[in-house]
Amino acid sequence: MNIYFACPVISERGDETVYQSIVDTLIADGHQVPTAIIAKPEVVTLEKQANPQEIFTASIRRIEKCDVLIAEVSKPSLGVGYEIAYALNLNKPVLCFYHYEASISKMLTGNTNPQIMVYLYQEIQELIGVMRAFLSRVNPS
Repeated sequence: MNIYFACPVISERGDETVYQSIVDTLIADGHQVPTAIIAKPEVVTLEKQANPQEIFTASIRRIEKCDVLIAEVSKPSLGVGYEIAYALNLNKPVLCFYHYEASISKMLTGNTNPQIMVYLYQEIQELIGVMRAFLSRVNPS
């Protein structure tokens, strides 16, 4: 599957090990993750040098081409919120994770759209299990 992974890029980068675990698992499971670079620390430097219109256009195209969007939403990000809303508007399945210590927007936890799943996790292994189950439901083989 082609999976768009979303997480904060510039602000609140404290969960990079979680981001990298998600991306590493998706790739190891044979999925394409065109946004894998955002899980790496060097993305902050690259993002600061990038042209905003190019970032926007590339992100929109990737969301349009993806099969699903997976987002780690423990840290606030306007960009991630925009990406989630855009994917839902295209009727794409969306899985959002947030850590049990995080406080996230009720715009996510209160969303009744059947295309979105919002999951509170405590451990990375739990997150990975839920992610694999979600992907098998949206793309049964």
